[in-house]
Amino acid sequence: MDFVPLEIGDAWICTSPVWSDDRGSFREWFKSEELISITHRTFEVAQANISVSNKGVMRGIHYSLAPAGQAKWVTCVSGAIIDVIVDIRPTSPTFGKYELVDLKGGDGRAVLIGNGLGHGFISLEDNSTVSYLLSSPYSPSEEYEINPMDPAIGIDWNLNLVGGAGVILSSKDANAPTLATRRAEGKLPY
Repeated sequence: MDFVPLEIGDAWICTSPVWSDDRGSFREWFKSEELISITHRTFEVAQANISVSNKGVMRGIHYSLAPAGQAKWVTCVSGAIIDVIVDIRPTSPTFGKYELVDLKGGDGRAVLIGNGLGHGFISLEDNSTVSYLLSSPYSPSEEYEINPMDPAIGIDWNLNLVGGAGVILSSKDANAPTLATRRAEGKLPY
């Protein structure tokens, strides 16, 4: 497994080999021992989620203020997405910056997103299936969102890639506050 750090601290692109033959393919998509060895961080899985999204569906920007934090290990099992990581830690030198990572079913790539980072994605194909592991369980009272269209962050969602499908957002994400509002509310990780 290969780990490449992103410019935002505590985020990595992780690539594992995919073995294919006439039966299909096989991939070891998460290996705790290698993660600890390379990143010097532990990642205990507390919850596993799967989402299936149609073309143009945008999810996020989501984050948790759970006391233990919430790291994520994200991969695209089928279809294709643009994964987005946003640094929402006010004391970080990359606060307010974002990174885009293309993830496609069968490409062997995953993203490790550390505590205190926001996460979202846009689906580029119908039935894009995303699997993610969480280091702490979902807790509605500690979960927050930032508007994915916040002009101050200025995420280039590559909307041309969804063509005429348009963007589909939940009302919660569409009406989410900006990063500046969350900061003023004291609702960002420190």
